[in-house]
Amino acid sequence: MKKLKIFAMILWFTMLISTINLAQAQTFKNLDNAPHDITYFKKVQTGEPQVRVVYGRPATKNDKVFGEVIPFGKVWRTGANETTEIKFYQDAMFGNKLVKKGTYSLYTIPGESYWTIILNSETDTLGSFFYNEELDVARIQVPSIAEQPIDIFTIGFDQKNYGTQMILAWGETRVKVPLYLEKELIS
Repeated sequence: MKKLKIFAMILWFTMLISTINLAQAQTFKNLDNAPHDITYFKKVQTGEPQVRVVYGRPATKNDKVFGEVIPFGKVWRTGANETTEIKFYQDAMFGNKLVKKGTYSLYTIPGESYWTIILNSETDTLGSFFYNEELDVARIQVPSIAEQPIDIFTIGFDQKNYGTQMILAWGETRVKVPLYLEKELIS
């Protein structure tokens, strides 16, 4: 009986130490407040990727993001941390500009009623600190519209009969960027 008690205590102590070590192993310090996300636009028929966007997702409790947190008229990295990157798996029309397949940085210049959307050839940069206008591949202007507030910056895609839209959404602002890909994408 005494041996069973000792064995039970040793087993309990071992389990306690294991639980403490496991809990410590799951403690993450200095987590990013704006984790990165990836969004894809894929062919309806095959699921093959056509466009991929990798971006940081900042969050705010402020209802007025643009014009306050993100100033109007200044180049923005279009997300948080590293510059947002967009990859086209095929040549595409970016608004009214032909863009060759490849990976680009996505910058924006928010305005009160129109935004400038920029594709730039320099990738792997931090924010907009090293933005170089001379490396712009395409610039288009699109209207911004007010909608229901969204707390976390989000990029997504919406497919219409007339083409695809890349939607940038944060706070009460939505910006729809027209993309024209292969005709077979339209279902």
